[in-house]
Amino acid sequence: MSREPDVLVTGSSGHLGVGLMLHLPQFSSFTPIGLDMLPSEYTSIVGSITDRTLIADVFERWPSIRYVLHTATLHKPHIGSHSKEAFIETNVQGTLVLLEEASRTGRIEAFIFTSTTSTFGAALAPAPGEPAAWIDESVVPIPKNIYGVTKMAAEDMCKLIHDETNMPILVLKVSRFFPEHDDSMKNRLAYYDNNLKVCELMYRRVDICDVVDAHVCAMRKAREIGWGKYIISAPSPFSNNAATLQSLGEGRVKEVVKRVSPEEVGVFHRRGWKFPDRIDRVYDSSKAQRELGWTALYPFWGACIRVGLNSPWQSNLALEVGKRGYHAVPTGVYTT
Repeated sequence: MSREPDVLVTGSSGHLGVGLMLHLPQFSSFTPIGLDMLPSEYTSIVGSITDRTLIADVFERWPSIRYVLHTATLHKPHIGSHSKEAFIETNVQGTLVLLEEASRTGRIEAFIFTSTTSTFGAALAPAPGEPAAWIDESVVPIPKNIYGVTKMAAEDMCKLIHDETNMPILVLKVSRFFPEHDDSMKNRLAYYDNNLKVCELMYRRVDICDVVDAHVCAMRKAREIGWGKYIISAPSPFSNNAATLQSLGEGRVKEVVKRVSPEEVGVFHRRGWKFPDRIDRVYDSSKAQRELGWTALYPFWGACIRVGLNSPWQSNLALEVGKRGYHAVPTGVYTT
């Protein structure tokens, strides 16, 4: 006999949505049901998060729903194909509809909003030669495009609804985990794709399996915490000290890695891989580890071990989810 769903996953046909739909029934006590505009084998409810009648009906039809994982969004790759109005409608208005309809039920134990480290924007861009920026939750975001602006506005909407209703709401500011090639032509020409992505695990990337686990941890902790924002990124081998950040910003990345992770340097050498010319920011996810009880299982050093064993550097879940795409028709590097 199948269980009634207790988790609503929005964006269930996208990268993270599929990861959650695959993982939750197998590795947790939660039973998800998926909602997305794009039909897929993981989506039971086809429709838009901006459709208030639909969303209200979902909560009425499935009174067993106690958790909302809101991953549906227009992403950075949509900037070239969607208007600013579309970003506002989906990322802000859609989030407000979900928040209000969820809070009206009076039974939601956790509303988890998947946001992005992209909201930090210009705070991530020290000039060449300056120290790398250490990015934790205390850094004030400076969004630099409509994606960042609308995700930041949605975060603020989450806080407003929490203050008004006391519904437990946690925001997860997730670093990059997409499998597509990098959107920078310079990076695509300079690095093998796997080389670049493993490097990013040192400072700006996280495996999708760890992102899913962070959502599970957040669901379990939300009632206790009530409200909070958390950066979700693979733990960095670097430390937050002036000398290290100066070296990273000046381009002495290999020198720093050799000091803190010498075995990983050997793996790169045997593969013919390169380290970045410089690192301009490092995401600090220690608050999530401390307060959510989250542990990343796929950090930089673990990826290097797997590469050294000629195994895929990423998790099995990442390989299973694969490339879900962002557009029906190719519009650039993210979709080709």
